[in-house]
Amino acid sequence: MTSHSPERVDTIVIGGGQTGLMVGHELSRQGVDYVILDAHRRVGDAWRQRWDSLLLFTPARMNALPGLSFPARGSEYVSKDDVADYLEDYARQMSLPIRNGIRVENMTREDDTYVVTTNQGTLRASNVVVAMANYQVPRTPVFAADLGPDVIQMHSSQYRNPEQLQEGDVLVVGMGNSGADIALEVAGTHRTLASGTETGHVPFRLEGPFGKWIGVRLVRFVAVNVLNTATMVGRKARPKMLGKAAPLVRVKPKDLAAAGVERVPRIEGVTNGLPTTEDGRVLDVTNVIWCTGFQAGFSWIDLQVFDETGKPRHERGVVHDHPGLYFVGLFFLHSLWSETLTGMQADARYVVRHLVDRTDALETAVVGSGNAPPK
Repeated sequence: MTSHSPERVDTIVIGGGQTGLMVGHELSRQGVDYVILDAHRRVGDAWRQRWDSLLLFTPARMNALPGLSFPARGSEYVSKDDVADYLEDYARQMSLPIRNGIRVENMTREDDTYVVTTNQGTLRASNVVVAMANYQVPRTPVFAADLGPDVIQMHSSQYRNPEQLQEGDVLVVGMGNSGADIALEVAGTHRTLASGTETGHVPFRLEGPFGKWIGVRLVRFVAVNVLNTATMVGRKARPKMLGKAAPLVRVKPKDLAAAGVERVPRIEGVTNGLPTTEDGRVLDVTNVIWCTGFQAGFSWIDLQVFDETGKPRHERGVVHDHPGLYFVGLFFLHSLWSETLTGMQADARYVVRHLVDRTDALETAVVGSGNAPPK
């Protein structure tokens, strides 16, 4: 693949995580000519780069992709490395045409063709599936740059374990699931302060008998069948949920209290190199972990496909303003379960079915016109 002679394929899948692999599996089943482009060196690296102790919220029986069972006991909550290795094995066993180390730098459209420019050349395609989650670019407040040089600071995407931290107090900013999980872990070795307000929590223990066998099934039923874009309840809830963190799943507020985590008000700025709360308290900490979320990271898409908030405009992953362009893997794409390993499978099937039907309709129209289909 060179920039001098663009490669032509029918469909390009951008992103080689679980979503891209699932889209690829469906495309293979439909006989579509496609490639998967992924910036990581190995399949599964997006999972390997997360903190060491991370466990999934769903038991192993809920994590398998079509055609390959997950190699763990059905009730076991598996690690992020288990998921990474499983995805790598899945890509190999399904013979998916994935190209690692290919970073997409720009995508535009010329007539009916999408032009995708990468660090290793240019490709052209009739269809593009952006198979990426909303969580691509770490987000930290502007005033983070004002913290003193003696304060170690990192985003949650950089955190691996407490050994990265220096002696002294730790401030964890953000009370989504990442913030709660990391604060609880760090509290085992450091005095820990946490800033942020959770949006609620799941009222049962994942690892308990109820959680493993009943609770998670109930959550999945509601997240799939009730909270989706086909129901009135789901359509009403979706805009509200897109703008805030999900409820805490594994760690509860009382767990943080029991571990000695001190809750502090919102962090509003920096005074003399130290973080300052909204009520004016200066926190004498030596470590700050920003669990403040991510931006989507779609700046490389040079097309008018985003709304005023920067989110892609789509209907269940289909971008009607740009035929042949699709998104899969976004939070609440169709249902609240959409970004889970099993939840995104329905979205992938829906998008690929739409893609194939569109291609068939175009070919029928060309044949009916008496013109040969384009090569």
